[in-house]
Amino acid sequence: MMVVKRDSSKWIRENQFIVGEFRWQNGYGAFSYNQSQIDGVVKYIKNQEAHHVTRSFLEEYKQILDDLGIEYKERYILE
Repeated sequence: MMVVKRDSSKWIRENQFIVGEFRWQNGYGAFSYNQSQIDGVVKYIKNQEAHHVTRSFLEEYKQILDDLGIEYKERYILE
């Protein structure tokens, strides 16, 4: 995960995708999907901006964890 964070941070900075400094949070979440779900995942990624108008990333993330039955401690979410 350290390599993924390092390399993606470098790529974000080099391509100037954000104004200011980019930093990852301390933790991370990773989910895997079946090959048959790729079209849905791509559609989800392309429409993130639109659906985050009505629901924050935090709300959505917690819903994903709940839907998958993943236990978590509220105090550690997006610390």
